[in-house]
Amino acid sequence: MADLRRTIDALWRIESTRLIAGLARMVRDVGLAEDLAQDALVIALEKWPQSGIPDKPGAWLMAVAKNRALDRFRRDKSLDRKLQEYGRQAGASLGEFSPDFTAPLQKTIDDDVLGLLFTVCHPVLATESRVALTVKLLGGLSTQEIARAYLVTETTMAQRIVRAKRTLTQARVPVNLPRSEDLVPRLASVLEVIYLIFNEGYSATSGEHWTRPALCEESLRLGRILAGLMTESPEVHGLCALMEIQASRLPTRIGKNGNTILLLDQDRAKWDQLLIRRGMDALVQAEVASYRAAVPLGTYALQAEIAACHARANRAEDTDWERIAALYDALSETEPSPVVELNRAMAVSMAYGPSAGLEIADALLDVAELQDYHLLPSVRADLLRKLGRMEEASVEFTRAARLTRNLKERAMLLERAVLERGTEPLPIPTSLQ
Repeated sequence: MADLRRTIDALWRIESTRLIAGLARMVRDVGLAEDLAQDALVIALEKWPQSGIPDKPGAWLMAVAKNRALDRFRRDKSLDRKLQEYGRQAGASLGEFSPDFTAPLQKTIDDDVLGLLFTVCHPVLATESRVALTVKLLGGLSTQEIARAYLVTETTMAQRIVRAKRTLTQARVPVNLPRSEDLVPRLASVLEVIYLIFNEGYSATSGEHWTRPALCEESLRLGRILAGLMTESPEVHGLCALMEIQASRLPTRIGKNGNTILLLDQDRAKWDQLLIRRGMDALVQAEVASYRAAVPLGTYALQAEIAACHARANRAEDTDWERIAALYDALSETEPSPVVELNRAMAVSMAYGPSAGLEIADALLDVAELQDYHLLPSVRADLLRKLGRMEEASVEFTRAARLTRNLKERAMLLERAVLERGTEPLPIPTSLQ
């Protein structure tokens, strides 16, 4: 029985996205689609232990969910009003509900999944809600797993997801692909959400763990799905390339004792070569798509080019820092931001010396967006250290430790503060310990 339950759980992770996506297209409601899918899962858990798992479990679940949907609408006294509200096309979809378990589904699966992805990443939702709903409906994680990953209570995460679904329903957001004129700006939101999920897994903003690999895996899966459905989009391939190459370093980012290992100190022989090859292939696809569309490489592809420079260097000292600095120059023109400028400062320092990098970093000291950003004092500390200004470096490392919410990162920064000062660092406020 335990083996059967694990098999059903595995099938659910595989089939749930396509199931919810197809149902959402039919009933025009993401929340209702998820409820129907869950109903189908409950029925499967009741029936499959006796009857066995059907040959086409996805089709079985879809057929059951369709019938559940039809039953719900029949019970609703306002069925006619609902059909008028959804329109003639939706009414036809409802009329197609059938217990035919072998009905072909593949014809619309790709569009359904893509439509669901664009729907849950709709700008009507706050960023945190887009992230939560995407991981829940397309990432296959439970509410408990998402709550654990983002360090909130399960109740808080459940409420966030419920509010997000309610907002989509109230705003009457259509569950389909946006019109061609809206596709590019909406795609930007989708890519942003996927990369936010990846970044939280790659470098956790808070908590006791430096990385959360499960989030990286889910964002990679979503990126690969998107790339398979939008083959002519340079930025989709660029994001996939960036995530694949960055993910290749995950096994080397944490030492045996749980300590953080920075990029230049990592054992490159242990980087995942399969992920690097996948990333390089995706980068080529981004470049080809960019050439065909006669558009320059976008933000994600440029970042992937930077990541590729690190991946090509067998040793840290072999890194082509001049090319990386040039890529950051291009990135700062494509998407100017204080964070990009801070990264450019580090690249310039490696290519042309710490004084050149510190000049760029110092110009960011009064930028409002970076006042509470721990990486600004961290970068300045590293550059000051290289210039032999140890006392100033220690103060900056301690300031960076005060600002970060990640306990592993804080420990690393405090350790560096001690090394530069030669004494105990300044105390951290109790509220941050």
